[in-house]
Amino acid sequence: MSYLSNTGQERFGDALARSLDDNAKLSIISSYFTIFAFGELKEELSKVESVRFIFSEPTFVKQMMNTKDPREFAIRKRDREMGIGGHGLELTLRNNLNQRALARECANWVRSKCEFRSARQWGKVRLNEMYVVDNPSNDNHAFNGPTASFTLEGLGYDRKPGVITFVNHAEQSDEVEYYRGLFEQVWDNPDAVEDVTEAVASQVQTLYRENPPEFVYFLTLYHLFRDFMEAEDDPIKPELCFEQSVIWNKLYDFQRDAVVGAIRKLEKYKGCIIADSVGLGKTYEALAIIKYYQERNGRVLVMAPKRLRENWTLWTRDNDDRNPLADDRFNYTVLNHTDLSRTMGMSGDVDLEHLRWGNFDLLVIDESHNFRNKPTDTSAISRYTRLMEDVIKSGIRTKVLMLSATPVNNRLLDLRNQIEIITEGNDEYLASDGIPSITQVTRTAQARFNDWSKLPDGERTTQSFVDAVNADYFKLLDTLTIARSRKHIAKYYTAGDTKFPERMKPISLHPPIDAEGRLPSIAELNDKIASLTFAQYQLLDYVVPAAQSKYEDLYGDTWGKDFDSQVNRTRAVAGLMRVNLLKRMESSIEAFRITLDRISEGNAAVAEMLEYGDRQRASEMAQLLADMEDEDAADFAAAGKVAVAPTDLDRLKLSQALDYDKSILEELKAYASEITVDRDAKLHELRAFIDGKMSNPVNPGNRKILVFSAFADTVEYLFRELASDLAENYGLECALVTGNGAKTHSLKLRKTTFENVLAHFSPVSKELPERSRQEGEIDILFATDCISEGQNLQDCDCLVNYDIHWNPVRIIQRFGRIDRLGSANERIQLVNFWPDIELDEYIQLEGRVKGRMVLLDTSATGEENVLEGKANQEMNDLKYRRQQLQQLQEEVLNLEDISGGISITDFAFDDFRVELQRYVADHPGLLEGAPCGMVASARVPDDLRGEVRPGVVFCLRQNDETRDPKDTNPLFPYYVAYVAEDGTVASGHTQPKMALDLMRAACAGVAEPDPTLCDLFKRQTNDGLDMSAYTGLLEKMIEGITGVQEAKGLESLFTLGEVGAAAPASFDDYSLVSFVVLR
Repeated sequence: MSYLSNTGQERFGDALARSLDDNAKLSIISSYFTIFAFGELKEELSKVESVRFIFSEPTFVKQMMNTKDPREFAIRKRDREMGIGGHGLELTLRNNLNQRALARECANWVRSKCEFRSARQWGKVRLNEMYVVDNPSNDNHAFNGPTASFTLEGLGYDRKPGVITFVNHAEQSDEVEYYRGLFEQVWDNPDAVEDVTEAVASQVQTLYRENPPEFVYFLTLYHLFRDFMEAEDDPIKPELCFEQSVIWNKLYDFQRDAVVGAIRKLEKYKGCIIADSVGLGKTYEALAIIKYYQERNGRVLVMAPKRLRENWTLWTRDNDDRNPLADDRFNYTVLNHTDLSRTMGMSGDVDLEHLRWGNFDLLVIDESHNFRNKPTDTSAISRYTRLMEDVIKSGIRTKVLMLSATPVNNRLLDLRNQIEIITEGNDEYLASDGIPSITQVTRTAQARFNDWSKLPDGERTTQSFVDAVNADYFKLLDTLTIARSRKHIAKYYTAGDTKFPERMKPISLHPPIDAEGRLPSIAELNDKIASLTFAQYQLLDYVVPAAQSKYEDLYGDTWGKDFDSQVNRTRAVAGLMRVNLLKRMESSIEAFRITLDRISEGNAAVAEMLEYGDRQRASEMAQLLADMEDEDAADFAAAGKVAVAPTDLDRLKLSQALDYDKSILEELKAYASEITVDRDAKLHELRAFIDGKMSNPVNPGNRKILVFSAFADTVEYLFRELASDLAENYGLECALVTGNGAKTHSLKLRKTTFENVLAHFSPVSKELPERSRQEGEIDILFATDCISEGQNLQDCDCLVNYDIHWNPVRIIQRFGRIDRLGSANERIQLVNFWPDIELDEYIQLEGRVKGRMVLLDTSATGEENVLEGKANQEMNDLKYRRQQLQQLQEEVLNLEDISGGISITDFAFDDFRVELQRYVADHPGLLEGAPCGMVASARVPDDLRGEVRPGVVFCLRQNDETRDPKDTNPLFPYYVAYVAEDGTVASGHTQPKMALDLMRAACAGVAEPDPTLCDLFKRQTNDGLDMSAYTGLLEKMIEGITGVQEAKGLESLFTLGEVGAAAPASFDDYSLVSFVVLR
């Protein structure tokens, strides 16, 4: 037995190389395997006959369900798996850049000569690193040492200063046999080890394969925000049922991301400022956050300017017909900002004298910029002081959510005063997050902002603003704010490689019902509808007084705690039926006719019940109503369960009401029966429009049309009357989708399911396999609102609203099916069919119908009217909705406005964090063990080509985290920068968000590598053997980092800033995490 010092002439790697003869067999036990160790010995290793390798700790093995290993073990496992591409001292830029070619050689060697096994569990292999060499000549060797891992450091080719390791070298046959025996005991024990050869080979292959840009983008985010992922649990716990709330399901993805990000900040920092640009939905985001804390039984106070009070109290009103969120049962206190100046009196229904100001879990401040100025007069108690002393600092610890599109006006210091509401005035509140003084950061930012504001107009750009203001100010923003602009979201946020398609001006059509013009006007027909009593739906209203207590007891737990409440709910059902009948008349003559028949059948069923005394007739009537596919069908079905005994009814009064309704219904049915298909002007108008699109398509070759109706009866009617004709004349394939199912005209699908029909209608966006595409495509799809949310149908370029939903938001949701990023269409067209009536008259008509509903006074009964809440979702403030409907005739509406100019938006990282979390949830285990040094090639998006030059986005990591240069890099120890191909650092490391935005724009959604770009990279680098071009760009990035650090070091001598550690790092003090080549 001899000993090697593993340095100089006694390097273990050299001794191992000398010991290997041609066709030797090599057996290794080690905790690490790296391609760089292979690279040092590849000449000798290529000549061996075989290699058996055991990972002494679990590597590339799945953890058993009943095993609960400490988190540190999981981190070490991930470190070993990632370490295939380099570990410890191997992590240098030069090694990283050269790993591609080396990895290809190593992968071939692994697949041809190696077999890998790994310990199944911690502690199963309790042996030092071990190497056994069996040569054909029987001149065998064994090596053993606690640090002799299969890495450059373990082999002695890298060494930390002052560190000396020893390796035992056994050459005697009995010694070698001893070590061989130890190895065989482990190798042949299936309980201790399992095969991981393919996993190792695949991991090596990832180092040289053509990586999808999306994978490299999210791998970059994973390294940048891994600590966040591991430290932060998802606050949206399933047991809270938060994701089932109405408000959550009304949010866009970017709004949901804001909500999750804000909740995290509220939990960690006790405060957050949502500063999204005007029109991006801050109120809805805040309501979702309120809902989250209400699910946790938190008390919530909302403070708003007096003029905006109604904006908040509206959501707490169960019976207000403008409240679309009634089912979420919001219950929070609303006060005016001015109430902070009062100690007595009432604010709405709040008694200020007895209010426990300090007992709120969450405070929401709308228009928080009203608190950006601290009072200078300390002789009187100001609103700001009262807020701080009585709400924030007293009682329980209150979390603070602030809303403002303009938290910063002319002074960046405005932000500090609002932040003090969160920090309770503690200037060192964020010291542990790298911001030792909030005041100092904002003062420095203010001084630089002042200089920037003096620049000529042409030079005062967003980029010059970013360059001027100190980066730690943006770190402050990232810590406590959520701030995005609509322009930013449209440009970067949604995955996809194209911009939004151009929206053409909507086409508005106003066909009459009757082509011959003999039918009464809509207003006249509506008056008849409004006169119907719908007695059959409100039998409780006809119960004689003596029997009322029986039903109060019978339905007290399900339909209302007292009889008056129960009657009001049945009246609400009748009101909903009245509204639905009008809506069906607007939709199609067929839907109107079918609904009249159903109502007439129900009327006759109740009349027969009265005559024969059959209580069961009530449930039969309910079934007729429940068969109607409608968003209110469940409410009708619930109403039908309220059975009433005929003996308890005022028969005379009810019979008179039924007879009256019967006569009106017969009159309406007579009108409806006159309108045959030949006289249906609206149907003819739709057919004429389709004819026009076939001859003049919106986009060349695109024949697809998506036709929406609110009602299944209308959808069935359109499909029945048009499908055959369109197939015969144009060869168009039609299909329908409703909540009851789907069908096609002639296309034979293996399964005519909801999803299958949509996939054949939009095969590109639905990523339909090529084999399935051979079955054919669907050109015209008739659908109800069952697909108005959550579907990507952007293969289609034309959407028709065959009826105008009374809630304009639904119109926008419908159009969102085709108005999406990633659409291949240059233009998209919206077509709206309007009732043949003036808009003002239409609005008034709706009001008259709605006015017949008897509203339940919740303040008197203390109950929520569930049916009213359902109906209210469709009804908005009439004046506001009139403006929306008017705009719908001229343009495609957004739910948000475009915001321009300079604001504090676009400088935070929350979107990336939440986006990463979503990706990890969808791709479990994909990123955790991926090695560093990954490369992808992507295209600069077309809409960015004018402003973005080709180049490379690099992500580096400083190997020694203890040497923090304090250069205001918000991502330290990581560095992200964009270097143009001419060597210009277009986006430096102190402002990494621009580079990350660019990565997102180019990579997100690109799930496959681009063969053309990959071939170009191979030719440019000789398949990874010549990386000089990228080494040169990396050197430019390092020069930029060094220049900033030297300048910041000098600056810190003359300011209160913190001095960084030691000298700037050099080229090989960094390791390469990833890079994306942008062409």
